[in-house]
Amino acid sequence: MPSIQTPYSWFRLAVSMLLGTIGCVGMWSLVVALPAVQADFGAARADASLPYTLTIVGFMFGGIAVGRLSDRFGIFPLLVLGTVLMGGGYILSAYAPGLFAFAVICGVTIGVGGAASFAPLVADVSLWFDRHRGLAISLAAAGSYVAGAIWPPVVQYFLAEYGWRRTHIGIGIFCLATMLPLALVLLRRPDVAGTGPSAGADADTRRTVGLGPNATQALLAFAGLCCCVAMAMPQVHLVAYCADLGYGPARGAEMLALMLGFGVASRLIFGSVMDRIGAMPTLLLGSTLQAFALALYLPFDGLVSLYIVSAIFGLSQGGIVPAYAGIVRELFPAREAGFRVSFAISATLAGMAFGGWLAGAIYDWAGTYAAALVNGIVWNFANMAVVAWLLLRKRRLAGI
Repeated sequence: MPSIQTPYSWFRLAVSMLLGTIGCVGMWSLVVALPAVQADFGAARADASLPYTLTIVGFMFGGIAVGRLSDRFGIFPLLVLGTVLMGGGYILSAYAPGLFAFAVICGVTIGVGGAASFAPLVADVSLWFDRHRGLAISLAAAGSYVAGAIWPPVVQYFLAEYGWRRTHIGIGIFCLATMLPLALVLLRRPDVAGTGPSAGADADTRRTVGLGPNATQALLAFAGLCCCVAMAMPQVHLVAYCADLGYGPARGAEMLALMLGFGVASRLIFGSVMDRIGAMPTLLLGSTLQAFALALYLPFDGLVSLYIVSAIFGLSQGGIVPAYAGIVRELFPAREAGFRVSFAISATLAGMAFGGWLAGAIYDWAGTYAAALVNGIVWNFANMAVVAWLLLRKRRLAGI
């Protein structure tokens, strides 16, 4: 069978990465704007965190809904609608009279609208590749990490110069002006008949791992939840951890940027690995390395060592989330890719949200982040157990 990859596939991937980098602004801008929003509305820190929480929830459920619809209508109309919703939401949020209204606007517009630029876009990219699908998926998923490296300093600059309300208006206009023209590149729809398993979902997953499609999807979702509960500990609390150690939040922010930068490199490396050994072994490898890197935070808390450990953690975990998309594309028909990839990745977002809260709750209870780190390692081992079990079943059924 001839390859479905063409020069257009790579061009479409490049545009998708750019769209993901711009469209995932909602994951990071609200974190940077939190102190300014808190001061403006005179709210407590926990209350001021609500807009970010609702935005992540919007990304989760919006991704699943957009993924389902993209299987029927293609990614283009959903991306256009999502961009209009997100851009308009940023502009509307600037006129919010109170914190609760601001939080609801962020969740319903920025979260749900921005979701089209994340998991569904990754799923769409996977439909245009066969020989280098793992690398393509990882590159598409890297957009959210690149956004984390680019957007925070940009948003911080405009916040200091113009305030959060005018900054939000500017972000909304910028997203509308750039993403809508770029979306035209994605107008073409793929031929799903040539992009993956052609058997029905039930027959395919039972033949591959010996489970029905819904049971397989549920296990992948649970695995994604577990690994990202572990992943959330350093990503969400590293800045606070550095402040507790006396190094200051600025050092923690530098470490977080270093972690995300190495995470981008990790996604490229693991994407190539995925093409060589398959998505499921790649996920198990990444999860094992993440557990090791997470454990390094326990004995090493010096300033230089924390920079090194954060870089190691970024290199270890960056390829985990794309591996779920790769597994879905290996186990399920291409016609279901939008929904199933989005569902799997949305489960990882749920793990990040829950893990960030859980680590904070454990810190409040124990008075130290050591207990939160141990908790993350336990969740990581649960992920490894599920993935290893699925991999053993797959190899046994394949006669390996």
